[in-house]
Amino acid sequence: MLDNLPRGTICIEDIEMGMSRHLRKQVTDQDIEMFAQVSTDRNPVHLDDDYAQDTIFEGRIAHGMLTAGLISAVIGEQLPGHGTVYMGQTLKFLAPVRPGDVVYAEVKVVDIDHAKRRVTLDCHCSVDGKKVLIGEAKVLAPSRKFD
Repeated sequence: MLDNLPRGTICIEDIEMGMSRHLRKQVTDQDIEMFAQVSTDRNPVHLDDDYAQDTIFEGRIAHGMLTAGLISAVIGEQLPGHGTVYMGQTLKFLAPVRPGDVVYAEVKVVDIDHAKRRVTLDCHCSVDGKKVLIGEAKVLAPSRKFD
């Protein structure tokens, strides 16, 4: 995984509008199999080459929520980072992610409510510069006051 900044915590007192963080990850067959095991989603479009070939995707694809999980990784590890509590997330899937694809996941601060410690983040994932997922996350950011 290639992150733009180290993992850790950015407290609400230090979060600024426009701040962003990202990571890149290659989605492997092992990732897809492990996600299927954990989620119990064994849809053959993710796991069976022959089955998936006869679908609209013409081949296997990663679980959409596996891709969305990369957004969660950026939020939970980088911005705001450790101690963040998810309040909500919208997602729109635009294109499939296939085994071997390198996914770029990015979040950007678009609104801050310092009094309530709430941060709204614009989120997207892309493969080769093409967006495959867009959405918005609302989170409760950690504060130095409570550490």
